[in-house]
This record gives sequence, structure tokens and C-alpha cells, in this order.
Amino acid sequence: MATTERPPGKTTIAPGVLATIIKLTALQVEGVSRLVQTPSSVNTLFSRTREDGVQITVEEDGRVYADLHLALTDKVNIRETSKQVQGEVSEAISKMVGMEVGTINVHIEDIDYQNNQLPEA
Repeated sequence: MATTERPPGKTTIAPGVLATIIKLTALQVEGVSRLVQTPSSVNTLFSRTREDGVQITVEEDGRVYADLHLALTDKVNIRETSKQVQGEVSEAISKMVGMEVGTINVHIEDIDYQNNQLPEA
């Protein structure tokens, strides 16, 4: 039996799969407490790529753009934690689904204080 090489087919990744990868990766970063529901607008109301805490856009060239809305734990460096989230989410998308990453925007929506104690003024 002769084998012939065929060009590879096309793989399609559902937006929900990308959202799950992004959510789980972000939640594994130390200092991330939870994802926060994204603000609604007319543009995102009917979007199929909108999940709680994550908004995803996949451009025609296949690049993934994501906005993450997070709550962090207290006593973490917000800037360093945000950079770590960006790096790890970008790496997860690249390695797990093989897609190029455009921009990962991190929006800090809240800080969760332990035992519901506010910081001293």
C-alpha cells in the first residue's frame, strides 16, 4: 500500500476552550484570588467569546487577544503579579494550542483582604 502525504487539516479551537485555559492558568498564579465578571456593554452583550472574567478576541491572522478581570489577594505586588499572569497565560496559549498571542491585558478589579479586614488608614 502506497502512502501519500496529505497537507495537514485545519484545527479549530472553541472560544470556551481558550477561556478555560486562560482562567485556569491565571488562577494558578500566586496572588490571584478569583476572576471577576467582566463589565457588560452593547458590544460584548452578544459576544460568544465573553466568559466570566475573560474576554477573548481571535483576529483573522490567528492571534489571540485577551482581557482578564481579576481580584488579587492582599499583600501582593500588583505589578509583578499582573506581569506573571500575562507571561503564564501567553505561554499556556502558545504551548497548549499553538496559537500566537497578541496582547494579554490584565485589569485589577478588586483586592480580597483576609478576614474581611480593611487596611489601616
